[in-house]
Parts: sequence; C-alpha cells; structure tokens
Amino acid sequence: MNLDHPVLSSLLPVVFLIFIGFVAGKAKLVRGESVRDLSNLVFLVLTQALLFRTMSSVHIEQLDFKPVAQYFLVAGSLFAAMLWAYGGNSRASVLALASIFSNTLMIGVPLIGLAYGQEGQVLLFTLISLHALVLLSAATLVLELQVAHEQAALSGERRAIWRTVASAIRNAIIHPVPLPILVGLAYAQTGWGLHPIVDRPLALLGSAFGPIALVLVGITLSQTPIGKQALSAFKLSLVKTWLHPVLMLAVGWLLGLRGLHLAVMTVAAALPIGANVFLFSQRYRKEEDAVTAGVAVSTAMAVFSVSAVMAVLPLLPA
Repeated sequence: MNLDHPVLSSLLPVVFLIFIGFVAGKAKLVRGESVRDLSNLVFLVLTQALLFRTMSSVHIEQLDFKPVAQYFLVAGSLFAAMLWAYGGNSRASVLALASIFSNTLMIGVPLIGLAYGQEGQVLLFTLISLHALVLLSAATLVLELQVAHEQAALSGERRAIWRTVASAIRNAIIHPVPLPILVGLAYAQTGWGLHPIVDRPLALLGSAFGPIALVLVGITLSQTPIGKQALSAFKLSLVKTWLHPVLMLAVGWLLGLRGLHLAVMTVAAALPIGANVFLFSQRYRKEEDAVTAGVAVSTAMAVFSVSAVMAVLPLLPA
C-alpha cells in the first residue's frame, strides 16, 4: 500500500484524529458532560475565527461561480430528496444536510492540492467560500421553519406564516456559521486586509478547528452505541460518498462541465461528511448519534469512493 497516495495521505490523518478522540473518550480523559462544552468551544469560537478569516480575503468579482452553481444545484436537489425521504421534519433536516455536506476543508484542500495543484485549489476555494454559507444557511432556515411548525403544533397556537418565516430567516442569519461568513465577506470588500496582530490569533484559532473538531467526533463516538447506528450510518455514508458524486458527475457532464472543473466538483462531492454537520446536530440536539457514526463511517468509505472517482475521471472523453 502506497501511503503517499493523495487519497490515503489526506484521509488517513482524519481517521487517525478521530481514533485519538475515540481512545481519549474510552480512557475517560474527557468526561461525557464536558463534550457539550467542547462542542460550544469549537462551534462558537474556533469556527468563527476560521470562517471570518477565510472570507475576509475573498474578492467575489474574481471567482468563477459556474461550476460552483452546478454543485449547489445537485446538492440542493439531493437535500430536498433526502429531506422528503427522512420524513420532512426537523430531524430530517440534519440527516439531509449530512447527505450533502462535504469535508472540503480538512480533507478537500490537501487532497485537491496534491491531485490537481494550485489551479484545482483555486476552484475548491471558490466552493469553500460559499459551501458553509449556502448549505448551512439553507439547512438552518429549513430546520428553524420546521421547529417553529412543530412547536406551534404542540402548543396549539398558530403563528402567521410571515412571522414564522421572518423568525427563521433571522435565526439563520445570526446563526454562528453564516454570520461570520457574511461579516467576513463585507469586510473583504473594504480592501483593508487584516493586520498581523489580528490575523495571527485568528489563524491560530482557525487552524485548531479541524483537529479539535475531529477529536471531538472521536470522543463522542466512544460514547455512542455504534451498533445501534451502524445501519443508518452506512446508508447515510452511501448517499454522501457514492450517490452525491455520481449525481454531480452526471449533471455536470450534461450541463457542459469538463476537465478540471468537473474533476474538482466531483471529488468534492465524494468527500466524507464534514465535521460542521456533527456540530450542527450537537447544537440542535437532533440525530447526534447517527451523524457522529456517519462522520466516522463516511470517512472510511471515502477512501474507496474518492479513489474510484479519481480513477474514472481521466477515462472520460474531453
């Protein structure tokens, strides 16, 4: 086995970090009641720094949005289909998000860089700049609408639909993920840049996000009865790492996407479930065990799906 292969060299560190967290959890180095606090630290501090710093240097006019738009077309269609398949309720929103949200940062950046070079990374960064904003904002809006509907059904009180929508949009905008993205984008347009005194602490906090989030997945996994979630995690991982890239490849090809653009978007779709979905489920306390197991299973499954995708892409006619 060649451990220097781009797929293995990108995926194995992720598996290793999850395993470290799993061992730490089993050894009781982190108590169960501390997991929620660690989750808040990652979600409310580290994520904020990473997203704001990333978006503060993005110049929208320089980005090529055509392949990204096609990516979101596929992701949105699959999200709607999985939302319906899982029952259309608030828990379904979390599972549907897990079906489409890729680990573009921790795995995608090094993988695309090794496989397709700087040009490929530029395309991926274009996707990353909108990935969390579009997908997490949409999922948050849908979930907030469903939660409002479910609460109204339980209380017997019916709110005006416009108030429900307004409340859901407000909650989606001030959500800890979309907010720093929007603020970062707005700041980027000023052209001021970040002073090193501000940039360095943000860079340190942002760089801690990936490893700590993945270790946290492992800790949670150690406290999750994986046997009960094995089947649902396997199904969820099949959709994320196999169905998603197949749809992306087919739709992208039909819509005229070719070469590097098609390759980067398809490989991005084949990546495992991103840690943000785990944090999303923790925040709303919906399907936490299933998503935790799904992150682990999809990471292992992605070794095969990404390898298959990268083997098939060069065989396609130009």
